[in-house]
Amino acid sequence: MKWYVIPLLAIVLYIYAVEMRKARASRNWDPVIAGLTLFGMDFFNETWNGWVLNITGRSAFWTTPGDTALRTMVGWNIEIMFMFAIAGIVFYYMCAEDPKERILGLPNRWFWAIGFSAFCVLVECLLNKGGLLVWEYSFWRRSFGGIWLIFLFGYFEFFVAINLVLTLRTNRRKFTAVGIIYAVPVLLNLIGMGILRYRY
Repeated sequence: MKWYVIPLLAIVLYIYAVEMRKARASRNWDPVIAGLTLFGMDFFNETWNGWVLNITGRSAFWTTPGDTALRTMVGWNIEIMFMFAIAGIVFYYMCAEDPKERILGLPNRWFWAIGFSAFCVLVECLLNKGGLLVWEYSFWRRSFGGIWLIFLFGYFEFFVAINLVLTLRTNRRKFTAVGIIYAVPVLLNLIGMGILRYRY
């Protein structure tokens, strides 16, 4: 553990505190829901990635070697977690208030889902090239097919989930959907810790 985790945690908590205060006043919880949804989807991705490592005994699809303040899973560290904790809020505010507004013929939320996913894949490629993110398997690499897999299953699903959850009519339904998103990886991790003994 390193001390810079504390101010980073404070920044994330501050962002959520501000968003929750605004939500209580406006009754619009969508920014908070978007943030929690994306983080929950990433939690799910990192969980199945850890299962791949344990089931194959070879490698996860992606691993994050190198220095970190805290390694939480084979492909996750505290710095990545903090980034994804606020990425959904950033995505929400990038989108127009009217979900029907279009950009280049696409509904703006789907335009930005594609744009954010493409940007994230670009960053992943740079991290991989720099040795900070390791891809072991030939189908999950900087190739045409590999890039599409990373785009679809590494990131686009995050923003699809946000867009789908935000279409639900009530906050209760939205938070229920978020709860289900978290319940799946929590259950998988509890099973994994009891049966497979994670190597994190």
